[in-house]
Amino acid sequence: MAAQRDLAALPKAHLHLHFTGSMRPATVIDLAHQHGIHLPDALTSGQPPELHATDEKGWFRFQRLYDIARSCVRTEDDVRRLVLEAAQDDARDGSRWLEIQVDPTSYAVHLGGLTPTLELVLDAVKVASARTGVGIAVVVAASRIRHPLDARTLARLAVQYVGDGPGEVVGFGLSNDERRGRTEDFAGAFRIARNAGLASVPHSGELLGPDHVQVTLDALAPDRIGHGVRSVEDPRVLEQIVQREITLETCPGSNVALGVYPEAEAVPLRTLLDAGARVALGADDPLLFGTRLTDQYRIAREVHGLDDAALAALAASSIRGSRAPDDVKRGLLGDVDAWLASDPT
Repeated sequence: MAAQRDLAALPKAHLHLHFTGSMRPATVIDLAHQHGIHLPDALTSGQPPELHATDEKGWFRFQRLYDIARSCVRTEDDVRRLVLEAAQDDARDGSRWLEIQVDPTSYAVHLGGLTPTLELVLDAVKVASARTGVGIAVVVAASRIRHPLDARTLARLAVQYVGDGPGEVVGFGLSNDERRGRTEDFAGAFRIARNAGLASVPHSGELLGPDHVQVTLDALAPDRIGHGVRSVEDPRVLEQIVQREITLETCPGSNVALGVYPEAEAVPLRTLLDAGARVALGADDPLLFGTRLTDQYRIAREVHGLDDAALAALAASSIRGSRAPDDVKRGLLGDVDAWLASDPT
């Protein structure tokens, strides 16, 4: 086998990582013990749980496990630990810029309300960024299973902290089961966010197909799409994504773990790239899916056959798709070039 460069040393941006889902398995066990919370075997076995969320029953199990893990985050110290460990893990994976996604609603009951929760997360992000050297910003995300008026509340909260540096809010998202709620009903919240300069970064095109992606394109004017892989099922939809230079936050590990594709070979990464789509690989929820950021690049190399030049192009795409300041992007892109110019080991 030809010598290859170290994927963990490849500078990259991480644009699709959920707050709760970033937790280390050992951390959720420790926090559950501290707070007297019983965890199911699926969260204590040391192995990723078996998931198949393409039907309602499977999604319910995934969401139940996620909600249990989320319930373990109850104090300021818990939040700070989670953020710092996520930053440390990203640093080991070569991530130099992280946009972590959080819905403050989920933690507000324990932390004094929406505003104190978001301010705590932002402060924890600043501290973790300074300690690890990873630039970290925040995407505030609404949930499809809540009322669209709740999404507007979150959008108005998010725009109070808009910026492009570590510890600021750079985007507004929409997550949870794509089969729930009407995407069009969230357009008002996204309009509030976009008008304040936040990136529009909704999930779409994972559990549902290209018709759902089309609705998302029309209603939410996305700058990036969380997942979006199933846009390949309609060339007309994929062409719009390419023409509008929308970055797809592609997460091969979670696509397989959730049963969207039966195996890593079936994830249409090469189809997206061959069509000219901008792709940023992401880990999504490592706690439940068992793969982190470097693992996604390893899948791209070992399963999809991408050489180091193509992997460097993927890293560069993630950086360009981020909301990092321009000078940070220039520096990181130069570092990607240096990685590619280095000798393989």
